[in-house]
Amino acid sequence: MKYILLVGDGMADYPIEKLGGKTPLQVAHTPNLDYLAKNGVVGMIRTVPKGMSPGSDVANLSVLGYDPEKYYSGRAPLEAVSMGIKLKGDEIAFRCNLVTIEGKILTDYSAGHISSSEAKKLIKFLDKTLGSDEVNFYPGVSYRHLVVIKDYVLKTTSCLLPSTSYPLVCTPPHDITEKPYEPYLPTGSGAQIIRELMFASQEFLQNHHVNQNRKKGNKNQANMIWLWGQGKPPKISTFGQRFGLTGAVISAVDLVKGIGKCAGLEIINVPGATGYLDTNFVGKAEYALAALKNNDFVFIHVEAPDEAGHNGDLQAKIKAIEDFDSMTVGTIVKSLPKFEGKVRILALTDHPTPISIKTHTADEVPFILFGYNLTPDNITSYNESSPKNSLLHFEKGYTLMDYFIRG
Repeated sequence: MKYILLVGDGMADYPIEKLGGKTPLQVAHTPNLDYLAKNGVVGMIRTVPKGMSPGSDVANLSVLGYDPEKYYSGRAPLEAVSMGIKLKGDEIAFRCNLVTIEGKILTDYSAGHISSSEAKKLIKFLDKTLGSDEVNFYPGVSYRHLVVIKDYVLKTTSCLLPSTSYPLVCTPPHDITEKPYEPYLPTGSGAQIIRELMFASQEFLQNHHVNQNRKKGNKNQANMIWLWGQGKPPKISTFGQRFGLTGAVISAVDLVKGIGKCAGLEIINVPGATGYLDTNFVGKAEYALAALKNNDFVFIHVEAPDEAGHNGDLQAKIKAIEDFDSMTVGTIVKSLPKFEGKVRILALTDHPTPISIKTHTADEVPFILFGYNLTPDNITSYNESSPKNSLLHFEKGYTLMDYFIRG
């Protein structure tokens, strides 16, 4: 038996007036997802426990079968695992976005989706100018990077806020695009040192030749870092221990790779996988099929719809959903005969990323179960409203994986 998990990040949305009160998922042409729905069963899942922040970290832990309330320790340490950074017990990892600031407004959480080669030069430059034995910068992909800080720096520095008895709170930059950023600066224990690093980065970045060249090309400049998603190393049992299966993860996003690596899954890198709208949709599916020759399970993650949602780009989101359906899901559907019925597919989105608010929400999302020993219901399409008559509902989202594999 083979198991395939397909996640279109952030596909779900709210009804949009311009679309006649429909969502991007409802108007997008998705014949392959609809095929799986028509020949499978459809339901609803809460991937984000009530009271937790609706991040992709929390949601994808849940999708993969791990209770976030038990295993979640922060976004950045998961990304650190993917990047091969071994955190020590006295270190805290922070996600470090390269962002664009104009005046007092955070105008772009991704600095125009800066290229990895440009970003690497900037992060290495910051490590030389702002880094130390206690503070280290690590380059990642595009705008996504890491800073690792000794926890005693945050606890004992003289630059701390007057009160150090309350936790450090940092806001994701994609939550505040086109907003004044000052009300969302870090607060709590250690916040002042984090703020100082962020502001100091402006001074060093604005005159760097990478940004000067981007300015000449009318591209958004990476003129500040934004730190968030902090945490210490997670401790989770492996996927093999939980479900008795070997498996692999295919994603362009360090966060998802990090979750997979913590779960003991093989990480497969696909050429041309960018984590953006230009990603290699077909290649992800082809590499996944190849991975199933030696594995029982494969997790394919596509970030593109989420990025379009964060950008507030309606047409890009519809296209990203359609590309996911035609090229990624479609490639899997075309391969079904070779499995001779011995396959199960779980297809879903991890959370909504509504165009109207450009960030994640904790709303429940629809899922499809297709394949071996499943009797189709009467639902013939995949979208936010199609499961309205379904009795299949998972309030504790992490339990769906067990149902998918063993149910």
